[in-house]
Amino acid sequence: MATLPADLEAEDDRILTTAVSRIADFWGLTNAKLGAVLGLSAATVSRLRSGQAKLDPASKSFEAGQFLLRLFRSLDALLGSDDQAARSWLATRNLDLGARPIDLIDSFKGLITVCDYVDAHRARV
Repeated sequence: MATLPADLEAEDDRILTTAVSRIADFWGLTNAKLGAVLGLSAATVSRLRSGQAKLDPASKSFEAGQFLLRLFRSLDALLGSDDQAARSWLATRNLDLGARPIDLIDSFKGLITVCDYVDAHRARV
């Protein structure tokens, strides 16, 4: 397995923090909602989004951010880069999942479940 250069690994926190902030903007997530997904307070998310803080690579929040990025990329591929379709899919009750995906991603288990669900459907394409 190839390893990343040390300088790129050192940037992981900044890169993921920026990506998560942009995803929140695309999907219209409030600081409180993104905080629920990442397991952080709304105030901490506000600092992340303004560039005053970064996700810690050793934290559960960083891992949740990676799954959020995975979900974003999977939905983007599945829906042909249609941000409005992604927002609609997230906000609509899903019979297979038994809830609206946007509500499920507040827990780590729900976030992984939604990621796996989207990836399974993406694999069929």
